[in-house]
Formats: sequence, structure tokens, C-alpha cells
Amino acid sequence: MIIAILIIKYKPAYKVILGGEDLGYIENKKEFEKIIDENILNKQGENIAFVTINKDLQYEFAFIDDENETNEQEIINKVELASTTTYTSYAITINGENKEYVSSKEEAENLVEEMKKQYEEKLQCEIGIVKVYTENPEDWKTDTIEIAKTNINNQLEDKLQEKIKIEESTVNGVLLASQPVTGIISSRYGDRESRSSGHGGLDIAAPLGTKIYACGDGTIVQAGPYGGYGNLVIIDHGNGVQTYYGHCSKIYVKKGQTVKSGENIAAVGSTGDSTGPHLHLEIRINGTRINPQKYFYKNK
Repeated sequence: MIIAILIIKYKPAYKVILGGEDLGYIENKKEFEKIIDENILNKQGENIAFVTINKDLQYEFAFIDDENETNEQEIINKVELASTTTYTSYAITINGENKEYVSSKEEAENLVEEMKKQYEEKLQCEIGIVKVYTENPEDWKTDTIEIAKTNINNQLEDKLQEKIKIEESTVNGVLLASQPVTGIISSRYGDRESRSSGHGGLDIAAPLGTKIYACGDGTIVQAGPYGGYGNLVIIDHGNGVQTYYGHCSKIYVKKGQTVKSGENIAAVGSTGDSTGPHLHLEIRINGTRINPQKYFYKNK
């Protein structure tokens, strides 16, 4: 009789408990779990790796009043709010640094293989792939393979051009990266003109007082009058490399001082054996003069 009364007045259900909080009742636990599995834990979407429910989900069998309605959809919504979606993508890396993101592993592998053939040996760099995860898709934006290819190619090409520039500006292992003065070449290396021997440097005409910059890092070994050079600055860059800056009107450095590439060391003048304001620039390796135009003012 008791069982009959229960069947008439009550109906079986399951209470859903999420992290200790009672969410309500459902009629069919199996169907409810199927919905949670398909719509939340295994939901489909771009770059979704997996979904986790952050709180413990439990069920308790119960009898509830036959007039009470179950609230499956409301409970599903609450469970979904308690879930975290983790997204995945494939990052193209250059020397371990993430540069571009694509959705497909296959696309990433094809792109990396192509870039390796074109740049890896030239740049002596490492181009690779890493799978990345995030709970916030705004952390990175995946690009189409065409955009990613263009961006990676541009970055690697920039690195290659920078490497070439550095190599072309390196003298006996010393980087001379800064053009010493802005002006017009008035006499080239090797010119004889009225000289008994070829010109040992490069003359760059510029207005009186124009700033002169150190071609590279080094130590000042001469800063003052020096015969026909007039006011002369000599920088020792190491490895037998020295640069000479002649005919200066003013000198802003002292002997023994260390300077950085691009630092203002003097001003253009016409001191010593000079017919007008200009910088006389020399580059020497172990005392032997070389043509400065191998490194500066190449297209002039």
C-alpha cells in the first residue's frame, strides 16, 4: 500500500548537485549525462581542445511530488557556466619565440618545412612548431595559412637583410654600424688629384659644425691636433681595427674614453691641411688603410 501511495503521489527523479550546491531535479539521469557530454564536454567549435567542469557534479536518487516540475535546461545552463573551454592552436616559432598562429597542424608543418628550406641555413636559426593552449582565445589570433606565410616570410626576410647588413658592416670581426657624417663625397679613396700618392681615406664635405659620429664601439686613442689631419680623433675598435676622423673643428671626447657606435664625438671642420669643411675618414686594419666605401656611402 505504501508503495502504491508513493507511485501515485510521487515520481522518481535525480537531484543534481554541483560543487555542494543543489541545482534542482531531473527525470532521466542517463539522458541528462548524454546532453552534458555532447553539448558541454564535447562541444564543437574552432580550435576547441577540451572542456572541463570546474566543480564536482553529483546525482542523488529521490522521490519528488508528482506536481513538481523538473528543470533540466536551467540545470544545464548552470553546469555550462561552471565549465571552462580550453582552446588550442599551432604556433610557428623562430628561435623559440612564437610568431604566427594557425589552426591546423598540417598547415603549420607544411609552412615550417617551406621556410626551413628557404631560410634556416642562411640565417642559422631554428624554425619550429609548438602546440599552445589557452582559456582565452584573445590571447592569440589564428591567421589563414596565406597570411601566416606572408608574415613569417617577411620576418625572416627582414632578419636575413639585417644579417647581410651586419656582415657587410663588419671589418675583421668588428661591427662598424654607424655612418659617421651626412654629406657629399668630395674625394674618394685612391684619388691622386694633386697628391703624389693615392688618397688614403674618404672625404665627405659637410657644413662647418656638422655632427660626426663614432662608426662603432671602441676606445679613443687620439683626440687633438695631429699634423696635416688637423684636429684628429682615432678610435680603436679592437682586432686591429681603427677609424680616423680628421680636420675636426671641435672634439667632444678625450683620450682613453670609451664610446658607443653612433655617439657624437666631434664636429666637421677645416683644420690641418684642408681646403674646406669636410670629414677625412679612414679605416685601418693593423695600420693598413682600406677603402671606407666598402662599408659606408656605397651608393654615392
